[in-house]
Amino acid sequence: MSEIKCVGVVGAGQMGHGIAQMAAAAGYEVVLKEIDEGALAKGVGKIEKQLARAVEKGRSSQEDADATRGRISETLENKDLADCDLVLEAITENLDRKLELWAELDALVKPEAIFATNTSSLSVVDQAASTSRPTQFVGVHYFNPAQVMKLVEVIRAVTTSDETFDAAQAFATQQGKLAIATRDGAGFIVNRLLVPYMIDGIRGLEEGIGGIQEIDDAMKAGAGHPMGPLTLCDFVGLDVLAAICDSLWNEFREARFSQPPTLRKMVAAGWLGNKTGLGFYDYSGEKPVENPAAVR
Repeated sequence: MSEIKCVGVVGAGQMGHGIAQMAAAAGYEVVLKEIDEGALAKGVGKIEKQLARAVEKGRSSQEDADATRGRISETLENKDLADCDLVLEAITENLDRKLELWAELDALVKPEAIFATNTSSLSVVDQAASTSRPTQFVGVHYFNPAQVMKLVEVIRAVTTSDETFDAAQAFATQQGKLAIATRDGAGFIVNRLLVPYMIDGIRGLEEGIGGIQEIDDAMKAGAGHPMGPLTLCDFVGLDVLAAICDSLWNEFREARFSQPPTLRKMVAAGWLGNKTGLGFYDYSGEKPVENPAAVR
């Protein structure tokens, strides 16, 4: 296994663009891959905007921002990841799509490279076992937004070698992250504890203990949370939340992990939160307002 110098990031969306930016800022050469020009341009645009904002606010020099941007190259082709020392996927939370990706990358990327998944809840070993390098496979779970959130969960599958696990922890630490080791169980640490709280907020809304804003305001003022559970649902993405619920339910078969009816209906309607402009709140105006249809 070679030293990690070049990192491939597959997916330039909500998580991938931030991971690419963090890796480049830490000195790694980064190859950022997307499936089409529009998605790639959008992700790169977000990186450039965030780098410019950091300079404007005095958190970075223009020289450092330019150097970070200069270490990121873009591609639409998986073959351009062939020489990367670490390839990290940040695509949609769908196991079949991830397995399809790994099958293609396993045949293209040099055999000594490490593979990592940014999954928030899916089994790491299911992905590792689908490749020819299960000992070189590890979970590296960032939190949204990756540029801001301190934590990275480093997930050891039963197949992950000590060398791979240590390399993944060093990779996260090099970016200034708090790298917390966790075992390969659905939801890992944070989502195993956080998701039941979020879906209890939805159930509370369904049961009428309070309105959307009332539930959020109560948890902010009473529990000291920076945002309420329903705002957090919108921020994470209701589709992502639903996928995590399904992973937790499939592993533990406990009713508290099942999707509330309101969550199912909103995902079916395409109301996914911040990313679509409509969730428990409507984000189309100057500031978010309650979405009254969410409680029908």
